[in-house]
Amino acid sequence: VQLQASGGGLVQTGGSLRLSCAASGDIDIIKDMGWYRQAPGKERRLVAVIDLGGTTRYAESVKGRFTISRDATKNTVHLQMNNLQPEDTAVYYCKLSFWGSDYWGQGTLVTVSS
Repeated sequence: VQLQASGGGLVQTGGSLRLSCAASGDIDIIKDMGWYRQAPGKERRLVAVIDLGGTTRYAESVKGRFTISRDATKNTVHLQMNNLQPEDTAVYYCKLSFWGSDYWGQGTLVTVSS
């Protein structure tokens, strides 16, 4: 299984970015897909996740600003990020979970300038 993430970049405070992650390879029934982020010197943390039934969960810090969505037919997950703040600066990783195994994408850098 391979995950290809895209959409990161440099944006000013208050701006928007859309991240995408496409899964390919031997895809079994997906349990959930999500986005995590890791800021310099900090641990990787959950940003948002969407499960097989479409239920979503968000970190408190991004609620109301970020929206996760999934195209099940294309095994793709998106993260629409609005009103970005400097504290959102991090490397964003997509994660795909099957029942019993996880796969990570390579990470895409999001930088929010103040």
